[in-house]
Amino acid sequence: MHFSFLIYCSYAVIGKFAAKLDFLSLKFIAVYCGVFFILGIYALLWQQVLKHISLTTAIANKSITIIWGLIAGYFLFHESITKTKILGAILILCGIFILSFQSSSDSVDDKNTGV
Repeated sequence: MHFSFLIYCSYAVIGKFAAKLDFLSLKFIAVYCGVFFILGIYALLWQQVLKHISLTTAIANKSITIIWGLIAGYFLFHESITKTKILGAILILCGIFILSFQSSSDSVDDKNTGV
């Protein structure tokens, strides 16, 4: 599952490299074809993940892409990791985990009440 999320993160990294190229140049088009290829591979892997793991669990785990995005930006683009970015990532992760636990407890309540 996390391998597919790493692939998902790579499309943004490649897209950022493409932004440095001349718009609609041959290299630009080739790089963006690579982006679409990566997204296609990710879509296939995501379907396989959902066959084995519940959607709530998969979405909660997908939030790791935020952390990988910060790490990729730091190492590949020399972007700084500020306290604000870390705080923002923590808030997003907390929100996702709260929603995933809330929705799973709601579905248990719905099963118990017959709704």
